[in-house]
Amino acid sequence: MKKTFQINVTNKNRDRQVDSIKNEVRKYIKREKSKRPPEGFNFWAFDCKFGKTADEATEIKFVDVTKSIDFAASEGYDSFYLELIARADIKKVKEIEELEDDEEISE
Repeated sequence: MKKTFQINVTNKNRDRQVDSIKNEVRKYIKREKSKRPPEGFNFWAFDCKFGKTADEATEIKFVDVTKSIDFAASEGYDSFYLELIARADIKKVKEIEELEDDEEISE
């Protein structure tokens, strides 16, 4: 998703527009995460950029997406640019059995 969102829209309440933008972003994230990752990968990671315009956009952490939207609303931006690119990645999962074995040894 590479999109410039308008916060100030005629005949719409600014707070409701911000909530609408957040909802659209959440729906996109949910849709991308529900896709099956390619073979050899086990989850979707997101590369994110945020800025007043596409040229000014800087990288942000995925967890800061909604904070950035709130920041744009509080700073009085008329619009902002948000880029979310899903990419397949590998997340290492700890083995539960290994943890249990370590606990038995220490006792």
